[in-house]
Amino acid sequence: MKAVVCKAWGPPESLVLEDLPDIEPGPGQVVVDVKASGVNFPDVLTIQGKYQVKPPLPFTPGNEFAGLVRAVGPEVTGFAAGDRVIGFTRTGAFAEQALAPAEALMPMPAEMDFETAAGITLTYGTAHHAVADRGQLQPGETMLVLGAAGGVGLAAIEIGKALGARVIAAASSAEKLAVCRAHGADELINYDAADLRAAIRAATGGRGPDVIYDPVGGPYSEPALRSIAWRGRHLVVGFAAGDIPRLPWNLMLLKGASVVGAFWGEFARREPQANLAAMRKMLAWMAEGKLRPLISARYALADTAQALNDMAARKVIGKVVIVP
Repeated sequence: MKAVVCKAWGPPESLVLEDLPDIEPGPGQVVVDVKASGVNFPDVLTIQGKYQVKPPLPFTPGNEFAGLVRAVGPEVTGFAAGDRVIGFTRTGAFAEQALAPAEALMPMPAEMDFETAAGITLTYGTAHHAVADRGQLQPGETMLVLGAAGGVGLAAIEIGKALGARVIAAASSAEKLAVCRAHGADELINYDAADLRAAIRAATGGRGPDVIYDPVGGPYSEPALRSIAWRGRHLVVGFAAGDIPRLPWNLMLLKGASVVGAFWGEFARREPQANLAAMRKMLAWMAEGKLRPLISARYALADTAQALNDMAARKVIGKVVIVP
């Protein structure tokens, strides 16, 4: 089988496409013929050795996929060859075959296509864990979403609306904001064309957002936090802008606010049953049309480096997938 391999920490161009032996499952494991795999910003960091988790070299990057069960190992129940499944692993998705523990898989809805299924676990899992679990967003509250046109941003918009909140989307272009509007955003802020604090003040009548969903970091976090409402929750989701902000603690004191971390991968590992319950809820929302994943581009396995470079350059709207 063909697989993308990271042999040394470095940029996407350092990845190689190789022929590797077919995978054999061990006890409790399942091998899946990958039909599509999702591309995420953490993949860009992982291959450079900059992510929270450093897999041992060499490894195949990519952690979310959809496909058909190829083989099951001893002690596996509930899955059989030919089943359509959605999976999430630490590594291994950018390949024609992926290995996963059975508990990291879930049945794929019959009406869902493989490309959509491959792009929902990390983005929607992250957004739901952050917004509903860590942020405790309530009906009638206001949420500001930074980096709103990316995969985790659009997912947060849709989940915020499904929970009955008012959602303000902030992104860097009119094109991106048009996509945010199409996915349910109530108010739009172009933070490359307007002062972010002034725009938040105008959009909230001076009150500020109850929840700030922040997968961006960099220069946007502090002005957003300075605008937060009393008892607000600032969700730390990621740092797509590159820099980890250093926030003055007095801002939290003055607003009675909380800065809350949201690391979905660790949540899924430590609390698998809670994660699966959240995924089932979101699959039901998708069936109802409340969540509408946007797959904006598809890449061949040989073009994985280009997909990662586009992600790093913030050119991606919604989700992009690798199709082996």
